[in-house]
Amino acid sequence: MAPRTLPVIEISGTPVERGRQYGEAVRPQLRAALGYYEEAFGQSAGLTWDRVTARAARWLEPVRAHAPHYVDEMQGIADGAGATLLDVLALNARGEVIYDKSFAEMAAPSQPSAEEPAEGCTSFAAYGEASGDGHVYAGQNWDWRAGVADTVVMLRVVQPPKPTLIMQVEAGQIGRQGANSAGIALNANGLGGRFDEKVGLPQTVVRRSVLDQHTITDALDVLCRTRAHIASNALLTCREGFAIDLETTPAGHGWMYATDGLLVHGNHYQAGIPAALAADYRPLSSDSLVRVPRAEQGLRALRAATGPDESLKLIKQAMSDHLGLPESLCTHPDPRQPAVKHWTTLVSSCADLTSGDYHVTAGTPCDRDYQHMPWNLYDGPYGDHS
Repeated sequence: MAPRTLPVIEISGTPVERGRQYGEAVRPQLRAALGYYEEAFGQSAGLTWDRVTARAARWLEPVRAHAPHYVDEMQGIADGAGATLLDVLALNARGEVIYDKSFAEMAAPSQPSAEEPAEGCTSFAAYGEASGDGHVYAGQNWDWRAGVADTVVMLRVVQPPKPTLIMQVEAGQIGRQGANSAGIALNANGLGGRFDEKVGLPQTVVRRSVLDQHTITDALDVLCRTRAHIASNALLTCREGFAIDLETTPAGHGWMYATDGLLVHGNHYQAGIPAALAADYRPLSSDSLVRVPRAEQGLRALRAATGPDESLKLIKQAMSDHLGLPESLCTHPDPRQPAVKHWTTLVSSCADLTSGDYHVTAGTPCDRDYQHMPWNLYDGPYGDHS
């Protein structure tokens, strides 16, 4: 049997045209995602999908005010996939559904909505002293519900005059993590914690807005000036050899820089615990306290790499660490949990911002080879190899 690979999809044209192309290409995956989240929210909080989508409408106007073309793209996705705009909006705000206080209050009394672990991920940037071959690397293990593994696709968005994007997303989402033709990578991690009830932007919208920028400073400005609905970590890396990590929350931000060219972030607050959570903060993803130093330890081997092929092998080896299995750096489903709550590493990614090569594994990196994307980050008129 041939190893599983992630579907690769390229879209272009106007926002509506891009969305329709995307929706048509992922129709079965998007329907599967809707089915999974309907079951997941039903089991965890007793919520019907109709109630979820009706409440998700609260994000429609904020998104439209921020970037109306994103709403147009979502409408195109819905039209192409045979879904509704609110279906697509809810898929783009599934993390916000989990952490939004109003959804917690809607949960059935017999099923109190306990705060669940943040979206698990371990992100990294390596350059300068940390990179033996002189290349700039950025990537992550994206850990999330195993039930949506077959809905993950690789998406290339050609959208002049904005940069061309390569992203790994759940079908129907307009953004998550990836890199662009300006040589900027965004890797992201959930942080957890419920804040106030003010409506902010969904993370898919924030992250797409970041990757739509041509410079690292403009990308950083999006994170600093935009009010997201929930807390999330963003690790920005640029091909010039610079990285900064921003722990963004509705109540304020913290930030970190690389040490000797290496920067790793997980799912706990590393730059400082927000005042709004400080009194009784406990990491929701306690395994993050293990994953971060293990990734740092493994990635230090990059210093001795003599070329990109060796570097890629060492990165894959580092991100395949199993200390604490199943909730290890390379995450596998925990048989002690019900199937709907099984977590796994959906994608392990590595973007070489120097060469423009983009690699992903279709699942856990310990037992899968990297899939080399058919596109280079710098292909086309809006990217270059300089």
